Amino acid sequence: MTPQLVTDAPEVSHVQRTAQSAAHCAKDLYFALYGDPLGNARAGEAYLREQIAAVQNIPADLPPTLAQLPGWIAARTEAVGKEYRDYLAARKAGAPRRYFSNRSHALNFIKSVAPTKLVDGAWLYGLLKHWDNPDYHPLIKTYVEELGEGAPSKNHVTIYRKLLAAHDVDAWEQLDEEHFVQGAIQLALGHNADRMLPEIIGYNLGYEQLPLHLMITSYELNEFGIDPYYFTLHVTVDNAASGHAQKAVQALVDLMPRVGDRAAFYRRVIDGYRLNELGASTNSVIAAFDLQEELVRILAHKSSVGKNMHSDYCRVAGRSVNDWLGDPAQIPGFLGALESAGWIKRGEDVEHSRFWKLVHGERAEMFGVFSAYEQQVLRDWIITPPGGARNVKEARVLTHRARQRTLDNLGEHLDRSSQFPERGLIRRRPARDTDRDSGGDNELGLLEQRVAAAAGKAEAMTLLAELMSPAHHHSAAGLMATRMYAQLLDI
Repeated sequence: MTPQLVTDAPEVSHVQRTAQSAAHCAKDLYFALYGDPLGNARAGEAYLREQIAAVQNIPADLPPTLAQLPGWIAARTEAVGKEYRDYLAARKAGAPRRYFSNRSHALNFIKSVAPTKLVDGAWLYGLLKHWDNPDYHPLIKTYVEELGEGAPSKNHVTIYRKLLAAHDVDAWEQLDEEHFVQGAIQLALGHNADRMLPEIIGYNLGYEQLPLHLMITSYELNEFGIDPYYFTLHVTVDNAASGHAQKAVQALVDLMPRVGDRAAFYRRVIDGYRLNELGASTNSVIAAFDLQEELVRILAHKSSVGKNMHSDYCRVAGRSVNDWLGDPAQIPGFLGALESAGWIKRGEDVEHSRFWKLVHGERAEMFGVFSAYEQQVLRDWIITPPGGARNVKEARVLTHRARQRTLDNLGEHLDRSSQFPERGLIRRRPARDTDRDSGGDNELGLLEQRVAAAAGKAEAMTLLAELMSPAHHHSAAGLMATRMYAQLLDI
């Protein structure tokens, strides 16, 4: 998780400037590396070197010697634990949620961090080729665990994809550049492992530390009935005693050169550590949310289609709906006109607003126009009095209903998804005629055959590693390849 560095005011503004620099072309690079990593690896390396140059003035709180790292981690963990205890005590005493003002806010967070979460662990991918070197095993094991060791119910990307689907949260691809910075960095590191090993070690050391925001996020998502499993999973696997935080330190100790310039290597480790500070972070994403702005964004996006879809008799404040939607800049005025005309009654139950009845319910005239997430944004905006706090009674009812259905539904979803064929690892099966027509199942059979036919372990591990890339590891073949890789490596 992203380290929380101590900075003074001038350095904060510098971080903001470097974040803007890093955002340049991050989105294009993200999708380029995801779709064609071999063709774009060099562009990824160039991007990394630009960002490393940009973060040189950001202070890093890493200790000056390796011997001090365990104590450094222990002190950070203790401090975070104390802050979290203080947070829980404050909540128990009646303090409001620290992060999320309403359910829309929480779901917007889920969407806003999706570009990073959907490539979770990618920075370590390029190290799989070093399976025969024990010094790399702590980092390889971390990557394999990010992939759930081949179990779809534990694969981090699969879990996050299901979380998005469970709440009908989509369109994350349309987010601004800054939301893709961390994902682009992770993909670029993963596809440049031979040239960026110290930076990968440093980035991993920072990312795998347990931050306070992870635990608070998990607590508050659960309050809205949003399954926090993806986030609580990271609280456990990143632990400093035996988890990824401990493995990060072990990897640095093991891979620090015995011959050569150790100080230069460590400086590059610090450079990689600093990369965690670029782009949109958990805290910045949460702080940037504005309910009305999000609703306006949703309506403005839909106006490109809706501006020609309404009859002339559909009029608000003397103007046709098509006229209102003809220019996205008019959306705030359109919402005000709907409110003035009584179509929307702010600060009241949504059922009192005629506009809500147009969009919600199976017999609604605009059924299907708004996704579940978009309806949630509209709901929260309606029940929030203009310039005031949201309706407390409505919030409690909403939270209770959501908690009842969401956790159960997502749990069932994950259980069903775990029914991928658990095949033998390198046992050859005789080919069957039905295999040639059995789609995905045939693909798994073909993978078995190719691994079994490999000339040796090195060839088999190379084949499996290709399917464990950030773009493929969460597929059925990628999950099976991960199980086979882990068993052959015996870690």
